[in-house]
Amino acid sequence: SHCALTEKPGPEPSTKRSKPVSRVASLASLLPPVKTTPLKRIGLTLHFRGPHLNSRLTPRNSMTAAPSAKRRDSKLWSETFDVHLGATQPLSPKEIKRQEAIFELAQGEQDLVEDLRLAKKAYRDPMLKLSIMTEQELNQIFGNLDSLIPLHEDLLSRLRDARKPDGSTEHVGHILTDWLPCLSSYTPYCSNQVKAKSLLDQKKQDRRVQDFLQRCLQSPFSRKLDLWNFLDIPRSRLVKYPLLLREILKHTPNDHPDRQHLEEAMQMVQNVVADINRCTGESECQYYKDRLLYTEDGWKDELIDRSKTLSCHGELKNNRGLKLHVFLFQDVLVITRSLALNDQPVSYQLCRQPIPIRLLDLEDLSDGEMRVGGSIRGAFSNTERS
Repeated sequence: SHCALTEKPGPEPSTKRSKPVSRVASLASLLPPVKTTPLKRIGLTLHFRGPHLNSRLTPRNSMTAAPSAKRRDSKLWSETFDVHLGATQPLSPKEIKRQEAIFELAQGEQDLVEDLRLAKKAYRDPMLKLSIMTEQELNQIFGNLDSLIPLHEDLLSRLRDARKPDGSTEHVGHILTDWLPCLSSYTPYCSNQVKAKSLLDQKKQDRRVQDFLQRCLQSPFSRKLDLWNFLDIPRSRLVKYPLLLREILKHTPNDHPDRQHLEEAMQMVQNVVADINRCTGESECQYYKDRLLYTEDGWKDELIDRSKTLSCHGELKNNRGLKLHVFLFQDVLVITRSLALNDQPVSYQLCRQPIPIRLLDLEDLSDGEMRVGGSIRGAFSNTERS
């Protein structure tokens, strides 16, 4: 569904019935979790009402699985192992599906380990050795990626050890409940991604960096994926764990001895992903707060300072081609112009005084309905225009 935000007019009489948004919680509840940019944003569009405005605001993500990268051909358990080998009785269709789900988990770990090693050996190490970027810049872009490799090597090793000679696996729940706390290493990695992406985009303006990355992209090892695809693969994998565990659970009978451990693992992974998503959201919010430029001291607002979440942000463009970047923080709407200053990350200069959420009306638009057209000035009454 779509939402239209309008600023409440001043004291002018009006016959229009509107529903004020008095609490940020009521607004946030209408913004479903979607993918982010730069951390893969898609989805909801917020529209400001008025003539001549083409606006698109994309909500900040609760972490969701990104469109899958161009990966290797998938392998099936039933195609890899002889399902009848060593079996005292034929496996039921449900058990075969369970084995397929467990095998997909293990195969995904193997692919992830290979990709993380590749990111380090084909990108980070050569760029450091050739002085294409400084060690400090590479540390910012790659974060703690190195620490993720042994973590997933460990899970892969455990899953392989649990596999019987005939290729089947009886229990994985206890392995997962023991291993999942290790995912805390993802908190600094995911929280760093917004800064990493910003710096990488900035460094891509450098001819040497551009040339190196282009050569990698054209090499077979890259599978036509650019560096950021590889750096985002861990996050994509992280948010896939609940789906993988749900699939294993779906095909595990209620009386199976692995059932309880799998249910515990499912709850654990959901909590871990929620915690990491919260920390990532706070990190992204702080990043953009730090990039705000105030042309007037009176525009500094404590509502911005105390915001810990960024519901959505994106560009507005009027009929004269003027682009505005709008941020919907926890309790306040901020309208800015983006500025690129030399080799520095993009900054955002405020165009007017921030607007508290409590002074906005929220109108729910049905799916497919769009209010294209209007100006940013047309969204406000005469007494409120700046």
